Amino acid sequence: MPEKPYVPPYSITDAIIHLVAEISEQVGIVTVKNESTVNPYLRRDNQIRTIHSSLAIENNSLSLEQVTDVINGKRVLGTPNEIREVKNAYEAYNHLLTFNPYSINDLLKAHKVLMMELTNESGRFRSGGVDVYAGEKLVHMAPPADLVPKLVSDLLHWIKNTDTHPLIKSCIFHYEFEFIHPFSDGNGRMGRMWQSLLLSCWKSVFTWLPIETLIRERQNEYYDVLAIADKAADSTVFIEFMLSIIRDALSELIQTEQVRDQVTEQVERLMMVLGNDTLSAKELLERLGLKHRPTFSKNYLHPALELGLIEMTVPDKPNSSKQRYRAIKSFVREKCH
Repeated sequence: MPEKPYVPPYSITDAIIHLVAEISEQVGIVTVKNESTVNPYLRRDNQIRTIHSSLAIENNSLSLEQVTDVINGKRVLGTPNEIREVKNAYEAYNHLLTFNPYSINDLLKAHKVLMMELTNESGRFRSGGVDVYAGEKLVHMAPPADLVPKLVSDLLHWIKNTDTHPLIKSCIFHYEFEFIHPFSDGNGRMGRMWQSLLLSCWKSVFTWLPIETLIRERQNEYYDVLAIADKAADSTVFIEFMLSIIRDALSELIQTEQVRDQVTEQVERLMMVLGNDTLSAKELLERLGLKHRPTFSKNYLHPALELGLIEMTVPDKPNSSKQRYRAIKSFVREKCH
């Protein structure tokens, strides 16, 4: 009797249908808007945020600024392993679209890049059992190591051949991958990265959408939902959760793009000269080469404040002699480089 093909357990709920429809509409908006030109600096900024957030979920303590410095080749104070994690993740995400999402060999190749010098089993399925703990509490006991190759093969075969919507099947993959826990280390970051790859094969916007940033903000809920799905032996609740994360990430991107559309040439110049510094109005005037304070206030300073691109260091006293200004929207700085 032939073996039944593997089908992961899940259900399509009304919530899932509504989320897929909402996300599809958002993707349409972003795709039309960015079809002709996409800001490469925004892409890179989002990629760095993705790497920082995915590693932070795994307890990497480097700040976003430190992660940026590592990627830019600068020296930072951090443990060798944390710095290696950043370098490996940057390399893996840079080559993301060269991997075949349905290939076990490419999955292993990506793991080798991601975990090089961090584990003795980089690029290989785990050789022993693995348990997942939250503190001292056992939250997941992964399948035996000898079952891992077939479980992964069955999962990738299903992903490749199913007619299930790409949004849904990417979430199912993410859950099932974490359930199998195929590697001795790096399963979380691999699962999140491979879901991004599956989504990127559907729509290119997902290549640079920082979904991991929102997962990190809802990290406790992320693990709680994984545990609920484990207990139910069904990924439905995890699908709903991840789709809500994707929807929120797209909403944030659309809002960001809307703000960028309102940025005038004067505001761009202001953000460029401000950079990462904290400056007084006088210092900004000097850097801009302006002398007329009212023109500076009307065309540069006030629009940047109203758009939420800069903030005052003494917000309760706008006219304070100690008032300084600093950028709070990195994507505009990147745009001006």
